Amino acid sequence: MGGYVRVFAHSNALLVSHVRNLLAAAGIPVELRNMVLGGGAGELPLGECEPEVWVAPHNRERAEALIHEAMTGGSEAPGWTCSGCGEALEGVFEACWRCGATRD
Repeated sequence: MGGYVRVFAHSNALLVSHVRNLLAAAGIPVELRNMVLGGGAGELPLGECEPEVWVAPHNRERAEALIHEAMTGGSEAPGWTCSGCGEALEGVFEACWRCGATRD
């Protein structure tokens, strides 16, 4: 598949496979490269031995956003307002710190 761009590389082939599965599940065609070059480390430059995930250029931005979200724990729940006391709370909280009411 010519014309693809690299969106992810890591020395851990399992992590690279996970990223590949994540993108494939989102409908993004993926190409894996260097999955068997780990044994060449020391003989080849390290950057050329790492397993890599490549996608078509038009999928790059979406793929990078999905990878970033997966690696940083993105998609955090949105903030909410407590129905008990009106306190504004961050999305990570399931109960109000002020009055104890639970999120609706």
